Amino acid sequence: MTKAQHVLGPMRVPFLVLPPACVALGAGTAVWTAGEIKILHLILAFIGAVAAHISVNAFNEYFDFRSGLDQHTVPTPFSGGSGTLAAHPEAARTALITASTALGVAALVGIYFLIVWGPAILPLGLLGLILIVIYTPWLTHMPFLCLIAPGLGFGPMMTMGTDFALTGTYTWTAFIASLVPFFLLVNLLLLNQFPDVEADRSVGRRNYPMVVGRKNAAYIFAASMAGVYLSLIVGWALNLLPAWALLGLGTLPLGVITVTGAYRYADNLEKLVPYMGFNVILNIVTPILAAIGLFIAA
Repeated sequence: MTKAQHVLGPMRVPFLVLPPACVALGAGTAVWTAGEIKILHLILAFIGAVAAHISVNAFNEYFDFRSGLDQHTVPTPFSGGSGTLAAHPEAARTALITASTALGVAALVGIYFLIVWGPAILPLGLLGLILIVIYTPWLTHMPFLCLIAPGLGFGPMMTMGTDFALTGTYTWTAFIASLVPFFLLVNLLLLNQFPDVEADRSVGRRNYPMVVGRKNAAYIFAASMAGVYLSLIVGWALNLLPAWALLGLGTLPLGVITVTGAYRYADNLEKLVPYMGFNVILNIVTPILAAIGLFIAA
């Protein structure tokens, strides 16, 4: 394995499609409410979002390797990490450097917007940085925090954070829109925990598929999926989102299919894998459709 692969593997490059979707949604709310944005600020917000995701991915790979989890995990195309450090332990230090460097880049972007807009950005920025560092070593041992942390990171932190970076203000429009990726990311990590129950238990983790069982966790998955689409409908009903944002409802049929599959095959992990793939599609397409609607309405 080359040095480049030592770096790119822990980054989980194929999964870096999530920040563009969240940033697009935040940019959509900013354009719809403010009417005009600075391209430089959009580029910097995008860089910060991608850096934050790279950092949490690489920290996750590093801490999973150090805990011994990688030795027990059976990877799927959508969960279980990249396998880079399990196959090449010598890359662990590189993964830690990658995580720390990306965290530094995200922090520098935050400092820039702190200078531009003032201290109002600090609550989102500081909480986002803290979540990146503590997610794997601490939050994965606390079922509720483990459930909501990914949603907070990609919803209010990344989506509403993008809107703030572009407008300098917090709005209810940005908040209600950020609930879409919030619920989607809650579900992304929740369903990805189904195949890893035994492996996670072996290193002392605690999450809802472990605590209440996969079948009962599928009910949480269904409730969170409902939250995705209700957020758009409520936002439109309260005049916080334009009718065009309801384009995000276009993924509802796939959402229903995914919920059904998650419950039906909760304990049949081989048959669950395609629905994990559908879940990834939902996380990308739903925010992008809502963002397109916002740009059209603007």
